[in-house]
Amino acid sequence: MAETVIMPRQGQSVESCLITKINKKKGDNVNIGDILFSYETDKSSFDEESKAAGTVLALFVEEGDDVPCLDTVMIIGKDGEDISGLMPQNSNKSEKPAEIEQSVRADGPVRPSETRVVSTSTIGDLKISPRAKHYAEQAKVDFNKAFPTGPNGRIIERDIIELVKKGERFNNQSESSESNVSVREIDALLKNLSTTDESTNEYADVKLPNIRKIIAKSMHASLSEMAQLTLNSSFDASVILSFRKRLKENTEYADNIGLVSITLNDIILYATAKTLMNHKDANAHFLGDIIRYFNTVNLGVAVDTERGLVVPTIFGADKLSLNELSKEAKKIIWEVQKGTISPDKLKNGTFTVTNLGSLGIESFTPVINPPQTCILGVNNITRRIKQINGQDVFYDCMSLSLTFDHRALDGAPAARFLKELCANLENFDLLLAK
Repeated sequence: MAETVIMPRQGQSVESCLITKINKKKGDNVNIGDILFSYETDKSSFDEESKAAGTVLALFVEEGDDVPCLDTVMIIGKDGEDISGLMPQNSNKSEKPAEIEQSVRADGPVRPSETRVVSTSTIGDLKISPRAKHYAEQAKVDFNKAFPTGPNGRIIERDIIELVKKGERFNNQSESSESNVSVREIDALLKNLSTTDESTNEYADVKLPNIRKIIAKSMHASLSEMAQLTLNSSFDASVILSFRKRLKENTEYADNIGLVSITLNDIILYATAKTLMNHKDANAHFLGDIIRYFNTVNLGVAVDTERGLVVPTIFGADKLSLNELSKEAKKIIWEVQKGTISPDKLKNGTFTVTNLGSLGIESFTPVINPPQTCILGVNNITRRIKQINGQDVFYDCMSLSLTFDHRALDGAPAARFLKELCANLENFDLLLAK
């Protein structure tokens, strides 16, 4: 019996997913466990495995389509099986009943060899690739007269080249003195169209991936709708560097007591989560006419990936030990970088930490993730001098950049949070003892 394959819902907040690759097309044989297609949300990517064996009898999507969750993607069954009862009611894809276009075209009747199969959804709705359209404009041809050979009735580059070769060279607007182009010029244009190498172009237009669109929209909304201000401060990092060094020098002991490899970023996250419990304005959401204060810290961790910036959440970070927090941070960072993290772990953060220190950044202005009220930027370590008992002493200094929403809190409470955080990091061994 034929079965439908639907777009899964990856998390309660996900409404649709983007098809990135189709591995099985109509007519292909499928075994249980085969990858049917790949798809992504705004932050994660997934592969859909087949739960049935048979043949792909119908396919309703194309690569690049944004498909609503639970919509039918394809139907798998036996050859010749009746699937009319499984067909989506509002499908606009090529699996709808096709009709033969026998009407007279603008350039004469359709020849039998050119009988054109057109789905009902594409009649009167011309599809043309951007590259083909560009070439048509160069050749000054009317692409409406092109015979489409691309997927689902789409006009592609070779169709424009064929149109020019057949003599349908000029559109109606160009059949004046402007269209008086020599055959030699047209042949040169054809040669250029058929041999264009994108590597020789002065630039390349690349379609924005879905995640980049989400980031752009979120960052623009953040900067345009908030009153953001950044405070910069620094602290003596000698204690946390010494603590980190002791852990590295005593790896065997650390392993015996179950300690994972603690990083400087883990230490910052731990101190931030503990400090936030004393500063409710910084651990909140600004929701227009109300501010939502949280009794726990859901700590967002900004992660750089090949697909863009992703911010997974460590829920209840204030209740975790340093070791537990480090394990959870490593887990979600790995899931994000692999692209397998659940969308439910990418929301409901109450405060975010973003670390550019490893890239040598001394100070920057991080952008708040709405509706959070603050974000902490972590910078690199530099050597500075301070006076101790009248003597100039070199020390390792780390700087922090706190951006806050001035609508939700003023400069003084934001500064108090940053001051306490720096003090906790300078006395990290005492913070651990609390």
